[in-house]
Amino acid sequence: MGQYSKALEYYEKAFRIYQQALPSNHPHMVSSYSNIALAHKNIGQYTEALSKFEMALKVGCAILHTNHPELGTLYNSMGSVYFSMSNFPKALELYKKALEIREKALPKNHHDLAASYNNLGVVHTELNE
Repeated sequence: MGQYSKALEYYEKAFRIYQQALPSNHPHMVSSYSNIALAHKNIGQYTEALSKFEMALKVGCAILHTNHPELGTLYNSMGSVYFSMSNFPKALELYKKALEIREKALPKNHHDLAASYNNLGVVHTELNE
């Protein structure tokens, strides 16, 4: 098992430096928020994970075009948090949003598309559909 608490500590140190050194709308802020969110998810702190993903999405939507693959990744990651919380309808909504972006932004044989289709299959199974 990963040392997620230690990872979180380092992600937060990096974030504090980015906050001081970069504008708030810099692309590194998106990845920094996302990394912190994933660490929170991995230690079961879902509310905090969602909060950080929302921040990543806020910055990402402001600086990236609407069909940028990174936005698809953020929606997919947020969906995985809701899935972990057993909020399958919300997970489905976010997985669909991720797929919509990925279908527009990525080649038809891209592995992220396969991941999106797989996630939709899993959540439909949980919803007994």
